[in-house]
Amino acid sequence: MVYLLKFGAAWILPPGIFILLLSALSVKLFKIDKLLSATVLIGTIIFYLLCTSLVAEKLMGWLEEIHTPPAQIETSGADVIVLLGGGAISQVPDVDGVGALCASPANRLLTAVRLQKILNVPILISGGQTYSDSGAEAEISERVLKSLGVPDDKILTETKSVNTTQNARYSAKILRDNGFKNPLLVTSAFHMNRAMINFEQCGFKTTAYPTDFTVAHNPTFHYTKLRPRAEALLLNVTVMQEVLRTFVTEIFGV
Repeated sequence: MVYLLKFGAAWILPPGIFILLLSALSVKLFKIDKLLSATVLIGTIIFYLLCTSLVAEKLMGWLEEIHTPPAQIETSGADVIVLLGGGAISQVPDVDGVGALCASPANRLLTAVRLQKILNVPILISGGQTYSDSGAEAEISERVLKSLGVPDDKILTETKSVNTTQNARYSAKILRDNGFKNPLLVTSAFHMNRAMINFEQCGFKTTAYPTDFTVAHNPTFHYTKLRPRAEALLLNVTVMQEVLRTFVTEIFGV
């Protein structure tokens, strides 16, 4: 009964209500302009599919499984952990200061801390302040790392980058200046493929350690995965953005 209620509620809230309205418009247009009606219907079906978890799990799962972490991290040979940023919020209270990481970079940081305890190597945090009202990410991450027990001499910061291309470019200089050869790259699984390409273009072959997964690797079917959800649409848009940005990175190097 609970699942049935969730399925029904999805059709009276966005984006479900919009799908119903577009479907009704297609029916209304059928007697006026069959081609236009068919166009609206096809567009509605595509929009509906992109709003389902069923499609989102397939597409995001494919993207997140391109790279996998090493089976034995202790023998990876990594001499530094490169932690990529993904967003921060300024002027909000945190446990030991002001400013907090968004959800994805917080997950990335947690993984980096656990890896640092195993490998006992430095963490290079890469991420600047993207907008005037967003947090200075590397500075916030540094504060959180210290509060979690990472020693000061095991933390390096790169504070100028505002995108993945700059993450790689500015981090590569710091890696070279400090003599690091084998970076372990930590970022969200959906973001890993593009990030590795950026670092390769800067002359570094990194070892991938994807984290912050959003879907299960072997999802099971349930009829509620056919209900339209804004979260599913966001996942599918994220996949499309990554594919487009990866294409641009490979062709233009930006």
